[in-house]
Amino acid sequence: MSKFQFPPSILSRPTYGTLSPQKGKSHLMIADGDGALAILDLAKSDPTIMATSHIIFIPKGTDHAEKLRALNPAQFYEGPSYAAAETRIQRVFQDATMGMQVYLSGTEGLMGQAQNEAMKAGIPHEFIQTEHRGSVARRMQCVHCKGITEDVATDPFECSHCGLNLFVRDHYSRRLAAFQAVCIDAEDPGNVPDKVELYK
Repeated sequence: MSKFQFPPSILSRPTYGTLSPQKGKSHLMIADGDGALAILDLAKSDPTIMATSHIIFIPKGTDHAEKLRALNPAQFYEGPSYAAAETRIQRVFQDATMGMQVYLSGTEGLMGQAQNEAMKAGIPHEFIQTEHRGSVARRMQCVHCKGITEDVATDPFECSHCGLNLFVRDHYSRRLAAFQAVCIDAEDPGNVPDKVELYK
């Protein structure tokens, strides 16, 4: 799948690059769905890093797991969801030593949450490589009830916690690993525009 080119936006909105192999004692690669394709491209650039790589992968309905296993990484984990992999991700960051390189690829939700765990472990976000692949759906926080709604693909959308109609904004919180959404009809209740797909 080709990479989506996000339009220019505000400064808080994350930007993504292309994964490239870095020198390091170990390499942690976390991906979901088509994010596996970025890891496969990375391995083509430098197959030798696989001997010291730990891949954590969430398939999200794709069939890329066997291709990743075929790279023969030092460690490989496949989980059904980010929540299922979260404890493992936290443990890897807790046990990390100097020189570990971090590569994140796939959806914005996965990259944001994994980056948040890395930052809690003391790794500055600017030292973490990210590459977007796959869905453009967002992880959104309702600023009114503070609930998180995963995989938001339309604007506006209904908060899965409080039911308010929310406007999808580019304002992003690294601390929460989520974009911020506000009520779209607060001043004129019931005046809600038709839903449109993000980036259409």
